[in-house]
Amino acid sequence: MFRRRQFIKASGASALALHSSVTSATIPASAVDIGNLKADPNRDAFAFDSVFDITDHGAVGNGSTLNTEAIQAAIDAAGAAPGRSRVVVPQGVFLTGHLRLRSGVELHVSENATVLGSTDIYQYGRTGRNWYALISAEGASGFGISGKGTIDGQGRELALNIKDMHLTGRRPLNSYNERRKRANELERPKLLEFYRCEKIHIYDVTLMNAAMWVQTHEQCRHLNIDNIRVISDAYWNNDGIDIVDSQDVRITNCFVNSADDAICLKSETPHLANERVLISNCTVRSSASGVKFGTASKGGFKNIRIENIKVFDTYRSAIALESVDGGALEDVSVENVKATNTGNAIFIRLGHRNVNGDVGTLKNVVIRNLRAEIPFERPDYAYELRGPALNAFFNPIPASITGMPGHQVEEIRLEDIEISYPGRANKGLAYIPVNRLDWVPEKKSEYPEFSMFHELPAWALYVRHTNGIRLENIRVTAREDDFRPAFVFDDVENVGMTASRIHANGTHHQVVTRNTRQSRFTSNSLGELAPDKVLKIDE
Repeated sequence: MFRRRQFIKASGASALALHSSVTSATIPASAVDIGNLKADPNRDAFAFDSVFDITDHGAVGNGSTLNTEAIQAAIDAAGAAPGRSRVVVPQGVFLTGHLRLRSGVELHVSENATVLGSTDIYQYGRTGRNWYALISAEGASGFGISGKGTIDGQGRELALNIKDMHLTGRRPLNSYNERRKRANELERPKLLEFYRCEKIHIYDVTLMNAAMWVQTHEQCRHLNIDNIRVISDAYWNNDGIDIVDSQDVRITNCFVNSADDAICLKSETPHLANERVLISNCTVRSSASGVKFGTASKGGFKNIRIENIKVFDTYRSAIALESVDGGALEDVSVENVKATNTGNAIFIRLGHRNVNGDVGTLKNVVIRNLRAEIPFERPDYAYELRGPALNAFFNPIPASITGMPGHQVEEIRLEDIEISYPGRANKGLAYIPVNRLDWVPEKKSEYPEFSMFHELPAWALYVRHTNGIRLENIRVTAREDDFRPAFVFDDVENVGMTASRIHANGTHHQVVTRNTRQSRFTSNSLGELAPDKVLKIDE
């Protein structure tokens, strides 16, 4: 097992970044080789008309001097200079509060350099979106962050200081979460927040230890994130990379280890959407989901490509695609995913959380060449700060594709999928018989999550309220006995499964359909059952 200090060294992060007190999280040494991550050779390279060193403006890299004014002065001088400018953070540990990037300016964090966020909330100003952030930009163009150094937000210490100030009355908060015993999201700083910006690049840096989401890029265009490392399970809501209503985005060759969703696309504005997004060659670990669309889904997600993704030690779903706030999720391709020790392989959900608004759509999704191994126990046991435990008794949860009555998920294609499940379901723990599929609740307006229905009557894949499901070359295995069928199709139109194989013990039916029209199951091997041994209910 790697201790955090060993892991940071292995990832190429600065030794000087070890000022963070969050040092005890562990990652299995055999789980991932992040040394294979390499920068995209075709990414944009930049020439600079001028270079500014922050020490020339009075910054001191001793880890204790507050350098906010000095670093901001260097950024402002660079922004006022003609052409493109680079602001260099040299070797050292530079403590700072909130910084604002400018158009035409690249903040270059050199190898063996650390930008260290203050643990004093009074050193952070509100951004244009009313958040707190260590580094922000609004309406800027042609700027970025680069270098092999580290940006460390000291998020746990900062969040605990905010909480302590509230509880002692020194800085009362209107939005303190009494149930969860922490300040709400608006009161805890992110590391990066870029809003309505364009032509942004983030290259090579290590981003660590946020008090909230690590980075948010909202309503941005032409964003290129390449070869970065995100290491942040310091506190709650530590999403690794959040893309919100942005277009022409590339996230490539990145490693993300986060306490919340690793790479998450969100849509907060009804008439906007995430469009033309590529997520490629990334390795992720999360105490929530690996790659997720939603939960915020007001505008939508269109023309998204996800490829060559490794997911490990991830509590919830490897791939989660959700439209629950009225948005359109369509034309999504997911290819070449390997998920090990992950709570759920695939979660696709059309819901109606916005109960007074229109229902969204979810259609035209292809998931191809996915391999997943689902453990019996929770997969994030090694996290220092694990996600909240599921609050109900139920058996291991299958992959699922679910719409709602009158609102179908449409045209989903799963090809060349191989998932190994633990089995070990127990009727004494939870049980929905196949002739009582109506016991599965709809939960139209609830928060979407792979565990939202609690007990499900299948061990491999549960499908409900869909039209146009194609399953080709699907191989599922139950490692131990499971009394449930592998596949359940309920209120499904136009479903076909070909060239698929089920490995499971027992003589019970492995495919169950109810109110399913135009179904075709051909050239399949259902364990010891004949290929046409499908239980049909209420047809």
